[in-house]
Amino acid sequence: MSCLSKGLLRSSAMLSILLAMTAGSVGLPSRAFALSELKPAQNTESEPKAENGAEPQQPQPTEPDEIEGDSDGIPLPDPLIDRSAGQANQKPAATDNAPEMSVVIEHDISKAPEAVRKLRQEIIDAAASGDIEKLRPFIAAGQKEFRIDGNDGEDPIAALKSYSGDPDGLEVLAIIIDLLSTGYAHVDAGTPDEAYVFPYFAGKPLNTLTAPEKVELLRIITAGDLADMQEYGNYSFYRIGISPDGKWKFFTAGD
Repeated sequence: MSCLSKGLLRSSAMLSILLAMTAGSVGLPSRAFALSELKPAQNTESEPKAENGAEPQQPQPTEPDEIEGDSDGIPLPDPLIDRSAGQANQKPAATDNAPEMSVVIEHDISKAPEAVRKLRQEIIDAAASGDIEKLRPFIAAGQKEFRIDGNDGEDPIAALKSYSGDPDGLEVLAIIIDLLSTGYAHVDAGTPDEAYVFPYFAGKPLNTLTAPEKVELLRIITAGDLADMQEYGNYSFYRIGISPDGKWKFFTAGD
């Protein structure tokens, strides 16, 4: 082999070696890694680095809203009755259609209407005469509305006598005078039942009476009667009612 041929062979061999080395440095990694050493690729777009180079904080998981329940975290059941709805829709209780009785207590008889004052004095004068028949004209004048306990359509004078401890009705005449000698209770003003009621105790709770008023009451009833009435709180002895236009409305007892 000539010298020229040997030179070409050496050059070809050297070129092959250089090409093999170049290809190996480009296509193969410098060293092999185990699976445990491999790391996932970082998402640089969604998780940018902090400006100071520190690792960004990972977002904390959102806790669910606290649920009211027992100590084990089990929610309590809803109440059987929705009280809040009932309160929201609650309306004031309906009041009774019947109006409450209005009462004004008055001790000065001069403040009563003239017709009331006139009839009151006429009844007192008739009772003071000792003749119960003298009451009949005043009863007849208000006969359409006059009411007396125990009458039942019978003679009203006979009914009055039945309340007296004597046959002539003198005791009931004395009671009538005592009743009309006190102040009055003006009740149910402006209604068909409006009346001036004697004595005024009929319109006043007994537990509100002053000492002088109790003395006045004891001119009409006994201490034993008062003790019995105080158990119920109301005056329950006889009372006389006169209408605003001067008619005798009733002679009754009760609370």
